[in-house]
Amino acid sequence: QVQLVESGGGLVQAGGSLRLSCAASGRTWSAYGMGWFRQAPGKERESVASISWSGGSTYYADSVKGRFTISRDNAKNTVYLQMNSLKPEDTAVYYCAAGRMVVTGPASSYDYWGQGTQVTVSA
Repeated sequence: QVQLVESGGGLVQAGGSLRLSCAASGRTWSAYGMGWFRQAPGKERESVASISWSGGSTYYADSVKGRFTISRDNAKNTVYLQMNSLKPEDTAVYYCAAGRMVVTGPASSYDYWGQGTQVTVSA
């Protein structure tokens, strides 16, 4: 079992930055690939970024490339999403997810999910 708890969301003006954190519990967490997803009202959940279990491979949605950075600290059981140059269209609930040996993939690839954290970007 892996439990995930996100934090770091909030309200920020366009052009600002936020760093989301996802704290994981579970003895084998380091064997899990991690992903960040987001869901805006009336829209489907979409992949934002993902990172392999070792941290050696990362993937980003085209909409966030060059602005967001995913990273992980296996010693702290935490994965991060640094979000810079935020835009109003980044407004959504952000979720972290864990999938055993997953490198990247759709939501169905992941086994465990956090409760989500709201990110609101004002114009």
